[in-house]
Amino acid sequence: METTLKQKGQKWLQWAVHNPKKFFTYSMIFLSVSFIGSNIQGVFFPSDTTFKIRPPFLYSKNKNTQNLTANNEKEMEKIVTELKTLKLKRDQNALKKEDSLRIDYLFNQYQNLKNGR
Repeated sequence: METTLKQKGQKWLQWAVHNPKKFFTYSMIFLSVSFIGSNIQGVFFPSDTTFKIRPPFLYSKNKNTQNLTANNEKEMEKIVTELKTLKLKRDQNALKKEDSLRIDYLFNQYQNLKNGR
């Protein structure tokens, strides 16, 4: 069995060596038909397992992420309102050391919420 396969392989190889133009022509026809066939298969019969890549958590339209962004927006609104009250206090020149620490803390919290951390 092995010898017949080996002999047939050598016979085909010798034919390809003696007829390079025919070999090239047949090879190009085979490659063209294969390419057209795979394109037809991909267009009319797409595979379900082709795109199983899941998007990152930040970009998925999941209820959890929507709730998370809504909660972040609410927290950011609270921080902005508190910063506005502290600004009014600053305009009245009534700030204390604790107020400036609170401003730093709120600003950092706002940046963290804005950057999604």
